[in-house]
Amino acid sequence: MPETLLFFRELFSRPRQVSAIAPSSRFLARAMAADLRPGMRVVEFGPGTGRLTEGILTAGVKPADLTLFEMSADFTTHLRAAFPGVTLHNTGAQNAPTHVAGKVDAVVSGLPLLSMPLEVREASSAPLSISSAPRPSTSSSPTAPARRSATTRSRSLA
Repeated sequence: MPETLLFFRELFSRPRQVSAIAPSSRFLARAMAADLRPGMRVVEFGPGTGRLTEGILTAGVKPADLTLFEMSADFTTHLRAAFPGVTLHNTGAQNAPTHVAGKVDAVVSGLPLLSMPLEVREASSAPLSISSAPRPSTSSSPTAPARRSATTRSRSLA
């Protein structure tokens, strides 16, 4: 099934779980994976159709170094076919500590946390008790604020 059709089928059948009006763009995927490098161990929460997953792999992360957590059985089936070699768990992000041992170099999240009930947000972000690490500013101005990365560096999920 084409990704767009799969996305909209999931959106209409589970709007609170998908909570986005369109699949992520390749531009967003590139931006969210900008700080990732080969050799990094990465966890992705809520990969959906895999657009961010594509960006992560394009950044040079090896499939064996990528672990995905997706709640939708249909998205999981699609992801297994599209991304052989990645580790894929058909469960929520809140279960990551029981599936991922040790530290990871980055966590990329496609979860619509702000649209979820508070208790779900807290459970999903519990393994990420520290917020995103700041990335150096690309501005030459000493007063320009540092931009924030979409990834969390060297955090233990336990």
